[in-house]
Amino acid sequence: MKQITNCFLIDDDEDDLEIFKMALDEIDPSITLHYAFSGMEALKKLNSDPCLIPNVIFIDWNMPRMNGRQCLEEIKKTERLKNVPIYIYSTSSDPRAIEETRQMGASDFIVKPSNISSLVNILARIFHIRKYKFT
Repeated sequence: MKQITNCFLIDDDEDDLEIFKMALDEIDPSITLHYAFSGMEALKKLNSDPCLIPNVIFIDWNMPRMNGRQCLEEIKKTERLKNVPIYIYSTSSDPRAIEETRQMGASDFIVKPSNISSLVNILARIFHIRKYKFT
């Protein structure tokens, strides 16, 4: 039986969600995408379902009310999620933000690419690594 990969995207931009979905479908249509449009909504979903343990989480850095930094910090406090790889996914390329997120435990900082084929390549590398480690 093939392992289902669960991915969680936290991003306040609906267009970015659609592009992310299209890229995942191109990589592997069996990947289950969970999403939230804010850090607060994500925490609510993650905390209300103890069975929801994504294989990987992507967090937009620039969101209203709870930004990516705060969301990353809160997720890392949750025992069952603290070892889930988390990637910051942002239009920002501020070197200080990149270094800060790595120090906070993020796996990496991905600058949102300008085209879907670049996103497909980035996500394919991440999921290839994750599948290799989890199988």
